[in-house]
Amino acid sequence: MGTIVNLIAVIVAIVSVLAALGNVAYLAMLNSAATKRAGGSPIATYVRGRWPLAGGATAGALLAWLLTASDSIPVDILAILIAAGSGAVATKALRSTQERYRIGG
Repeated sequence: MGTIVNLIAVIVAIVSVLAALGNVAYLAMLNSAATKRAGGSPIATYVRGRWPLAGGATAGALLAWLLTASDSIPVDILAILIAAGSGAVATKALRSTQERYRIGG
């Protein structure tokens, strides 16, 4: 039973880390484009305001992944909860940023 819970925790943590890193990568790409373009300062300002959220989600996901190293079922369940929360926050932040700067339809 403990092995199955740990496996689930590891998978959820890895998916959460990938979601958080996707958000960070998108913000970095958006910031790079904004700084190279004339008139991109409002976008760069928006991105600067989103870095704390992206960093917190990434830190939470990495913490959850670190917690999966434990052999304790309650710690694995805590890791699942932290990873799911971090992944959800990162995914929502990424979607809102993409919707805000989507071109076309």
